[in-house]
Amino acid sequence: MSKRISVAVLGAGGRMGAEAVAAVEAAEDLELVAALGRGDALEQVLKAGATHVVDLTVPDATEANVRFAVEHGLHAVVGTTGWTEARRAALTDALAEHPEVGVLIAPNFALGSVLASAFAAQAAQYFESVEIIELHHPNKVDAPSGTAVRTAELIAAERAAAACGASPDATETALDGARGADVEGVRVHSVRLRGLVAHQEVLLGSAGEQLTLRHDSYDRASFMPGVLLGLRKVAQRPGLTYGLDGYLDLGR
Repeated sequence: MSKRISVAVLGAGGRMGAEAVAAVEAAEDLELVAALGRGDALEQVLKAGATHVVDLTVPDATEANVRFAVEHGLHAVVGTTGWTEARRAALTDALAEHPEVGVLIAPNFALGSVLASAFAAQAAQYFESVEIIELHHPNKVDAPSGTAVRTAELIAAERAAAACGASPDATETALDGARGADVEGVRVHSVRLRGLVAHQEVLLGSAGEQLTLRHDSYDRASFMPGVLLGLRKVAQRPGLTYGLDGYLDLGR
């Protein structure tokens, strides 16, 4: 058997972090060497001999965590939100000084969600209208979700490449927020409701027809296959990869 990948989980005290700890421990080709919670020193990761880091912390901490990993030659798989375009650009610059290091930032690790977003982007050029509804538990701190923003970006890019016009909308008056957030020309509506985990619908419409692509995560365990996939591939993909779709064979 080949040497196991040595993994440290940051944010191990959270719900996602706890799932990641369990998933890594259950994987025969991975070895959990550190599980850090809030306030734990990052140097523990180095002392434990980790080669890979999973960051599932909070937006205020994730940038420093990943930069620490990169500067110490550790590959990083990141599920924490808050990675703006400016932050990603700064990380790309840091990675240029460590060309052997790979970083994956994934707005969503559920393989079904990643595929649904990719399929929606491919379909969007064939429909006149497109909007997104994302639904999450009420403890989620960001809106729209990173997944919805990523989906909107993918859709906008495909529609721009196909020279599609904007979705028709005759609205002249509206309460603030009634038409959702505008993400690169795609309307995104956020729902926060007790009992939900993570759900998204992409609504595509043309005259006389509608296509709805929906994905539902009912349990955080649904994200773990994507986390494990990232850990197994990130060392083979130096530099920054944004979106788990970058690790999937989608025929592009």
